Amino acid sequence: MENNTYAKLMDFKKRNGGTISWRLKAHAKVIDKHLNPDENIEFAFCAQKGLSSLEIFNTYAVVVTNKRIILAQKRVLFGYLLVSITPDMFNDLTVSSGIIWAKVIIDTVKEVITLSNISKSAIDEIETAITEMMMREKKKYVKVEKNY
Repeated sequence: MENNTYAKLMDFKKRNGGTISWRLKAHAKVIDKHLNPDENIEFAFCAQKGLSSLEIFNTYAVVVTNKRIILAQKRVLFGYLLVSITPDMFNDLTVSSGIIWAKVIIDTVKEVITLSNISKSAIDEIETAITEMMMREKKKYVKVEKNY
């Protein structure tokens, strides 16, 4: 399966035009750089990282692979930020819908990540993609632990 992060992000944007995002091609390149050879992108979306709906210049590209969730942001001048959430670090997922936009809150062992300014129409598919991958991968961890 070929990974084309930018094409998947643009497909998401076409289906969910109300989502605020900027510089998706640059963010997608960061993700492509960090994908492992055995990883395939199952779902991709974009959002603003932060609690406030007013934070509209903090776009992250988010992908759900067959192994983890990756969040990436290419900085304007130099460098980038990358967050990798593996199933063993994932605690919980919360989605909330407001008047205009929706939020996705990913609770991990180390931090709580809030993704905001997402089109309300996208929230169901985001929740399904993340939950299904995490449930599938966490079952593998449980089987490994039981074998010891």
